[in-house]
Amino acid sequence: MRLHRLTVTAFGPFAGTHHVDFDALCGAGLFLLHGATGAGKTSVLDAVCYALYGGVPGARQTQGHGGLRSSHAPAGTPTEVTLEFTVGERRLRTTRRPEHRRRKHRGEGFTTDKALSLLHEHDAATGRWRALSRSHQEIGKEIVESLGMSREQFCQVVLLPQGDFAHFLRARADERGALLGRLFDTGRFRAVEAHLAERRTTAQQRLREADATLLALAHRMAQVAEGNGADEPLPALSPGDEGLAGTVLAWAALARGTARERLTGTELALRAAERHHHAAQERLAAAEELARLQERHRRARGRAEELARQAPERDAVRQRLQRARSAESVLPALAARRTAEAEHRRAAQAEGEARARLPEQVRQAAAEHLTASERRTRQQLGALEAARRAEARAEALGRELSGLDRDAVHDEAVALEAEEWLAAWPARQAAHQRRVDDAQAAATRAEQLGARLDPARRRLDAARTRDRLVGELAGATERARHAADAAADARQRWLDLRERRLAGIAAELALALRPGAPCAVCGCAEHPAPAGPTADHVDAAAEDAALADHQRAEAAREEAAQARQAVEEALRHARTESGEDTVKDCAALLAGLEADIGTARREAAEAHTLRERLDQAEREHERRLAEGHEAARRTAARTSRREALQHELRSQRDEVRQARGDAPSVADRSARLAGLAGTLAEAAEAARRAEAAARHLKQADAALDDAAWRAGFPAPQAAADAVLEAEAARALQRRLDDWQTEEATCAAALADPAVGAAAREHPAEVAAARRAAEAAADRRRAADAAASAARSRVADLDRLSARATEAVRALGPRRAEHERVTRLAGLAAGTSAENERRMRLETYVLAARLEQVAAAASSRLHRMSSGRYTLLHSDDRAGRGARSGLGLHVVDAWTGRERDTASLSGGETFFASLALALGLADVVGDEAGGTRLDTLFIDEGFGSLDEQTLDEVLEVLDSLRERDRCVGIVSHVADLRTRVPAQLEVVKRRSGSVLRHHLDGTGPPVGG
Repeated sequence: MRLHRLTVTAFGPFAGTHHVDFDALCGAGLFLLHGATGAGKTSVLDAVCYALYGGVPGARQTQGHGGLRSSHAPAGTPTEVTLEFTVGERRLRTTRRPEHRRRKHRGEGFTTDKALSLLHEHDAATGRWRALSRSHQEIGKEIVESLGMSREQFCQVVLLPQGDFAHFLRARADERGALLGRLFDTGRFRAVEAHLAERRTTAQQRLREADATLLALAHRMAQVAEGNGADEPLPALSPGDEGLAGTVLAWAALARGTARERLTGTELALRAAERHHHAAQERLAAAEELARLQERHRRARGRAEELARQAPERDAVRQRLQRARSAESVLPALAARRTAEAEHRRAAQAEGEARARLPEQVRQAAAEHLTASERRTRQQLGALEAARRAEARAEALGRELSGLDRDAVHDEAVALEAEEWLAAWPARQAAHQRRVDDAQAAATRAEQLGARLDPARRRLDAARTRDRLVGELAGATERARHAADAAADARQRWLDLRERRLAGIAAELALALRPGAPCAVCGCAEHPAPAGPTADHVDAAAEDAALADHQRAEAAREEAAQARQAVEEALRHARTESGEDTVKDCAALLAGLEADIGTARREAAEAHTLRERLDQAEREHERRLAEGHEAARRTAARTSRREALQHELRSQRDEVRQARGDAPSVADRSARLAGLAGTLAEAAEAARRAEAAARHLKQADAALDDAAWRAGFPAPQAAADAVLEAEAARALQRRLDDWQTEEATCAAALADPAVGAAAREHPAEVAAARRAAEAAADRRRAADAAASAARSRVADLDRLSARATEAVRALGPRRAEHERVTRLAGLAAGTSAENERRMRLETYVLAARLEQVAAAASSRLHRMSSGRYTLLHSDDRAGRGARSGLGLHVVDAWTGRERDTASLSGGETFFASLALALGLADVVGDEAGGTRLDTLFIDEGFGSLDEQTLDEVLEVLDSLRERDRCVGIVSHVADLRTRVPAQLEVVKRRSGSVLRHHLDGTGPPVGG
């Protein structure tokens, strides 16, 4: 992969648009990226990473897209990064914009533009860029597939972070494993380990479940056989016991034989109990039958005597039923007489009520006279119909004339009100228009003041931040000084302890000597005078603790220095933003602006309402004009209509006055005549019905007397008293029927020979026979239960034995699978005795990669150190039970011995970590599908090198051009500016940093 051109806009410290021409910088194969602290050197590398992957390296990624935008950029300028690069034969261009808040184009407030990603490919045939995708996910997938590296791998092998590799050089094996695992993507081997461990756990669980199932069946069989008096109890067993299956099957066979012997004895006892029970049941049935016959004879005899005593009562009931049957023939005549009497009473009452409503002169007249009077009244009612219509028309004419008068008054008022309102219209219209113009002017003033509000707020925030940071800077400076002193003291303590340990290293080696075992230094098997520890001897644990204290103090120093630098940078930015104004001045300015804007916005907010009021007043003006014209037209039409109505009203009133007579109105006279005609008709009809009801009552009395005489009753009342209700008659008949049935039953029972023979026998002994039968039944049930339990026990033991046999057959394959998977999981996890180096599968793969990295790094380290140092990978087994495989040592050619990488000086650590980083870049590039990495960046560390070592390091970096690579060095070292001609300078300014290209090391800047 080779970079060509980078364009950044409003990104990090860069406020405007700036370009980086990598083709020009990489012409010499090596270029320098330099600038003041905080100018934005690292932001250039961040922009490359963001353009490719949509994110920035390391902890800066946690700041989110809001941390990418330049605080110097204008509000309307979006943040954007564009990168042109070549991968293989393809030339691609990526453009990315993070999410951005901007002011709305219309209205007030802000809106958020979504993040944007674009990917284009250059078409060599047409010379144009062809769009490939606008999707964040598709572009990210295309970049990873094209480069063959994730963002973490790219940041590690292209943007070489020297501090990370210095830590990697001294790290423990597990820390190296974590970094290498991310770079070489060995997750699949870790997944294999986890899968085998899971398989082992599953196989072990299945095996224990199978053993538990077999043991559960054995305990079930023991519970079943327990009540059978088993001779041999179940042995105490647990899952995983040796010979578990054979022991269970042997004990099951013994339990089944014992159960079958018990079953034979219980079945013989059951048959004997059944015979005895059958004989007892027959004796009980005979005794119960004798007792039943004797009881039947006793009851029949007693009931016959009682029936003989009730004979007079039966005769009286029989006679009462006969009288009631005779009276039934008189019932229809009685009912007819009651009906006729009721009809006569109702007719007489209705006639009296109807005659009471008649006038006094005709109240006692006959029905024929009443009918004639009704006919004459209805004739007079018909003659009044025309007069009623004339009266209704007169009333309607009067209401219409009253309405015309009311309308005339209303129209006169409307015309007067419209005339007064129209006279004041010109002044009212001018006042509305003036208020609308004032509101529009206020809106324009609010928009002008609003443009000054955000700068004033930023100035106030910057002034407050400036005052706060002045105090924080003193505290941060003091903390940085204390941290530096503590780090120096911790380093000195560690060096003193290390020196004392090296002085007494012989005694430490002597502690590991064993009789007959060769010495690790001289190889001799005899140890006549091993060295002993001195009083001030320092062991490895004390040195390690001091080293850990030194590393923690150094980390605290770096953190304090970075915190102080961050406070200084923030203070410079705040002073640039706030100027010399005080917080009080900035706050007063902002408050004045906000008050003016509030007033203007409140006035402008009424513009729409005032415009509506003006429109409403104009519509009211038009309505008033129309109302005045319409009122005048209605007044003219109303005069002629009133005259016509008054003439017709006089004519109708004369006709009504003649027709009503002495009544208040024609309608009242008509109502009186109609009521009188109805009353006469009702009275005539009531009189006729009363005469008919009297005749019907006389006929009913004669028929009733005749029916009573024929039925044998002296008077109708005697027949009425003899009548019975239907339910009472049925009750008396049921009593007679019951007496007859009981007499027949008693006679039949006393005549039965069996009953007579039983009465002559001694009383039956039913209770004794029942007790004997119950005892025999209890013995039979007990024998039956014992036999059933024995049969169930035999069946359960047979069924459980068959299931136990099947469980034993299934146990074998599970045990074999558990042994096989356990062996594989132990080998992969490094816990098996067969794994001599106790190396995990993932560690084994990483060890091979680390060996390749060490070999690739050693060739460069050898040149940088003038042939003194070589990196060596070690897979020796670690002590104290720790895992092995990721050891890293440095071989010192001057002493011929291996050294701990932690013993290297600062400069030696730098070029050793640089060689390690370059070697790792080569190996990871080969791992990523052989992707060629033509552009690399090396970040800081050159200040720790002396002049000779710096020459050797630059010579090694310069040799990378042999592989047509371009290396960018990020450094503050001034000497590099004379050694590296091609330079990219980042210049820090108050308005934002800018980029300058120096292609000959001394000439004027190129590009920008």
